[in-house]
Amino acid sequence: MNKKRPVNLDISTISMPVTAIVSILHRITGIILFIGLVFLFYAFDLSLESQEGFDKVVETLQTNFLAKFIIWGVVSALMYHLVAGVKHLFMDLGHFEELESGRKAAQINLVIAAILIVVAGVWVW
Repeated sequence: MNKKRPVNLDISTISMPVTAIVSILHRITGIILFIGLVFLFYAFDLSLESQEGFDKVVETLQTNFLAKFIIWGVVSALMYHLVAGVKHLFMDLGHFEELESGRKAAQINLVIAAILIVVAGVWVW
């Protein structure tokens, strides 16, 4: 093994391909969904306790910016994770495995996810 090979320790100079970005974002959105379930389960539990609990959840979601932001974040993560998951399913079937088609599929994934995230933002606000 060659011990004199160059080593790049400056991470800001490394450019990630779009396929790697899509894959990393898919993992990150999975984590966001897992964490976001805590807030969704709490709101769901509170809304099912009584009519007052339901009214409190509705009022919070209508007036509290942070609550709307959390809901938008969880829905956005869900939209991205869904689109990337469908892309992965197509890859499991043997499509988009070549370099160029994989790159195009990753770009399309980002565009569709961005559109769905904007639509989710309009829906929440």
